[in-house]
Parts: sequence; C-alpha cells; structure tokens
Amino acid sequence: MAKAYDHLFKLLLIGDSGVGKTCLIIRFAEDSFNNTYISTIGIDFKIRTVDVEGKKIKLQAWDTAGQELFKTITTAYYHGAMGIILVYDITNEKSFENIQNWMKSIKENASAGVERLLLGNKCDMEAKRKVQKEQAIKLAREHGIRFFETSAKSSTNVDEAFSSLARDILLKSGGRRLGNSHKPPGTDLKPCDKKNTSKCSLC
Repeated sequence: MAKAYDHLFKLLLIGDSGVGKTCLIIRFAEDSFNNTYISTIGIDFKIRTVDVEGKKIKLQAWDTAGQELFKTITTAYYHGAMGIILVYDITNEKSFENIQNWMKSIKENASAGVERLLLGNKCDMEAKRKVQKEQAIKLAREHGIRFFETSAKSSTNVDEAFSSLARDILLKSGGRRLGNSHKPPGTDLKPCDKKNTSKCSLC
C-alpha cells in the first residue's frame, strides 16, 4: 500500500504564553477557532497533510507551553524539529521583545540550520496594536527569516504561513529544485485577502 504522504515535517510553535499558538494550530489543522482555550500544559500536537510543489507533506505541528515553568519540558522537543514558528501577539509589546530570547533558545537547543518563521498573531485586533509591522519586518530581515501577520480568529494568512515554511523545508531538503522561485527571506508582504475581515494591510 502506497504511503499517504511523501515527507513528514515536524514543526514547533514557540512564543510567550497567550500569544495564540494553540489557536493557530487548531485553525491550521481543523479550521476552527475557540477563544476560550486554557493555557497549554506541556506539549500537544496536531497533524495536517498539505500539497507543496506536487508533494504530499505531512505537517506535525507541536504546540509548546509558553510559560517559563515548562521550559525543561519544551527543550527536548526542539530536537528533530525541521521548522520553528516564533509567535508574538501584535497587541502585546513584551511578547515581541521576548522573540529575541526565543531566538536564543533556538540557537541553544535546535538543530543548526533549522528553518524559522516569524508570526505576528491577532492582526484582527488592529485597534489594540502595540507592535508595528515595520518593527517585525526589520527583525525578520536581521535574522534572515520570513514574516507574516496572522489571525487565528479570521484565519488570515494561517495556511499561507504554514505552507510557506513547509515549502522552505522541502527546498532545503532538496525535495525539489525550483529555480528562482525561492524568494528572499522577509519578502512575504502581500495584501491580505479581501474576504478576510482583518484590517492588517501587510502579511
């Protein structure tokens, strides 16, 4: 019997508690949203298979506890991760400032050369924005990684972000040679779909 997928990629979502990591994973894997989730205790994961460049990619998205209390639990899960998504909340400046600490944590615990992606979540809450897009774009460029603004609530850019990371991992692993379709990092700044209610103008 043929395998149901061509590749299995383990993705890890990290970031402060309350930035919406669980909501992003639920939106991506199950296309649903519930704003009454309790803080994740330890680790949980969801799976979804996506088509990327003609390949079936099974994405195993691991949800980590953001609280420092669970740091020891989280550390072991960096091993084997092929992609790491750093999440902050656009309405919470501290969560953005802490991205530098999470970057340091990746450097200390993850495999060298692991693909990374920066997400500014909750872009449906434009009126409460505390972190400007330009700040995040600058940070992403400094680290040579892609950046999206997402909303788990309105589903803005959630699929796009996960698929973008999967594509980068596939390209890096030599799964497909696509000429110059591999865009420079930090350039995913397209307008959000009009069908989305989010007011964020850049992704």
